[in-house]
Amino acid sequence: MDHQQLFTDTSLACAQLITRRYSTSFSLGIRTLDKSLHRAIYAVYGFVRWADEIVDTFHEYDKAALLAAFEQDTYAAIAAGFSLNPVLHAFQWAVNTYGIEHEFIDAFLRSMEMDLEDRNYRQELYEKYIYGSAEVVGLMCLRVFCQGQPALFAHLREPARRLGAAFQKVNFLRDIRSDYEDRGRVYFPGLRYEQFDDAAKRAVEADIRADFDAAYVGIQQLPRTSRLGVYLAYIYYLKLFQKLRQAPATQVLAERVRLPDNTKLLLLLGSWLRFRLRAE
Repeated sequence: MDHQQLFTDTSLACAQLITRRYSTSFSLGIRTLDKSLHRAIYAVYGFVRWADEIVDTFHEYDKAALLAAFEQDTYAAIAAGFSLNPVLHAFQWAVNTYGIEHEFIDAFLRSMEMDLEDRNYRQELYEKYIYGSAEVVGLMCLRVFCQGQPALFAHLREPARRLGAAFQKVNFLRDIRSDYEDRGRVYFPGLRYEQFDDAAKRAVEADIRADFDAAYVGIQQLPRTSRLGVYLAYIYYLKLFQKLRQAPATQVLAERVRLPDNTKLLLLLGSWLRFRLRAE
């Protein structure tokens, strides 16, 4: 028995478990990717989820120290090709196997550092945060999807960024109350929580709509191994966005708008059928 491979396989299984426990929608999307892509995408998700947990969950600990140690351990794992932390061992495997750029990892960790402070985001910081917290995650996944195709990666880089931005902004809109009440954050630049009304909401929605439109062009050009999975994630967030658009600002502030699990399953089925019909 190859025990080193067993350790890697077990670490990747841990990343898969983390994904399924923390995100049913993301898990559904991964399952529609080609199986050859599953382990790397689970590894990426496990890494970003663990970093996010540090800044959003462990309030009784020194989160800055935890994040700094996590960053140090991350780069040590990548350099060594090994870590006793199964999340980092799985992530370094994905980084080293698919050539994920360190600049994406660094940008992501810088955004996590920004979350350690309660703040209102001006435009420059907002764009920096969106890039590091969401766009580079899309670029990490795109690097996996385009393995061995650097020209395709370069071509789809901008649509991948816009898709990550759309997803993150939808999250910001959905969670505007909890971000403010629980974490003291308002992400949308120039927006004061107390002044969030239907007019302010429409301005945010127009920006998100533009990101969705720009991203869709890129989804159509993805390799077949990843197109359905990314399309499903797109449809899921688009449906959530449409539900948010239909809700007045007062409702968005009063409750967390979500899609029921049965709706997610119907979206999965509908997306699969459309994908199959286009392939025939």
